[in-house]
Amino acid sequence: MGKLHGKVALVTGAARGIGAGIAQCLAAEGAAVAILDLDGESATATAKALGTPAIGLAADAADEGAMADAAKQVVAAFGGLDIMVNNAGGAGSDIESMGMGAPFANVTQRGWDTQLQSNLRTTFAGCKAAIPHLQARGGGAIVNIASIAGMMAMPSVPAYAAAKAGVISLTRSLALELGPSLIRVNAICPGFLWTRAWEFLAGLMKAGMPEYTAMSPRDIFLDVVRRNTPMGREQTPEDIGHLVAFLASDGAANITGQEIKVDGGITLNVMR
Repeated sequence: MGKLHGKVALVTGAARGIGAGIAQCLAAEGAAVAILDLDGESATATAKALGTPAIGLAADAADEGAMADAAKQVVAAFGGLDIMVNNAGGAGSDIESMGMGAPFANVTQRGWDTQLQSNLRTTFAGCKAAIPHLQARGGGAIVNIASIAGMMAMPSVPAYAAAKAGVISLTRSLALELGPSLIRVNAICPGFLWTRAWEFLAGLMKAGMPEYTAMSPRDIFLDVVRRNTPMGREQTPEDIGHLVAFLASDGAANITGQEIKVDGGITLNVMR
C-alpha cells in the first residue's frame, strides 16, 4: 500500500504537463484522484489512464463557484477530500496576455489581470472550495504550485512573478489560519520545466537572438537549462509530483507554511 492509501486528492490544471505528473505520483501512492481542467475531455482521458480510482472534471479553476461545485462532485464520488493541489496556472499564449515587461511600461492591464487570474485567483478559488471539506475530514493538506519567479526579481515577466509571489504569501497566511484545523498548507516553487509557456518564450528567443536562430525551441530551452542550472538538468513533472505526494503524506505531518524550491539549484546563482 502506498503512503496515500485511502486518501482523496483534487488536482487542478491536471489534464497534461505538471498537473498530470502530480496526479500520476499521487495515484501511484494509492490516492483516489480527481483531475480538473478547462479541457474536460482531456481531463477524463488522463484520469482513465491512471488505472486507479479517478475522475475527470471540467471547470474553470479561477471561478469560485465552479470550484465549489467541483469539490462537491469529488466528495460525492469518493466520500471526502483530503488533498487539494492548486496547480492550474501558467503564462498566456501571446506577449500581451503574458504580462511581459522590461520596461514595465510595456505591461498592459490585460496582461496584468490575466496573470493574476490564471496564477493567483485559481489558488484562491481552489483553497476556498477545498477548506470546508478538509475540515470535515479532520485535517488534510493543501499544496500550491508557485514558482521560483515568485521569489526573485523578474523584470521580463513581472505580472507572472507578482502572481506567484502572491501564491507564496497566501500559502503562509492559510497555514497560520488553518493550523488548528490540522490542515497543512505548503507551496512548491519549480524551476525550469518544459511547458507551453516555455515553448512560447523559446520561440521568442529563436526569433530575436541570432545564436538561437538555427535551434528548435526545445533545444533552446535545454541550452538555457544547462547554462543556468548547477545540476545541469531540467525539472520534470514527476520531480514536482513526488514532492507533492510527500507533502500530502503523514511523513510531512509537521511541515506547513513552507515554500520549497525544486530548481536544481538555479536560485543559488542569484546569491553569487
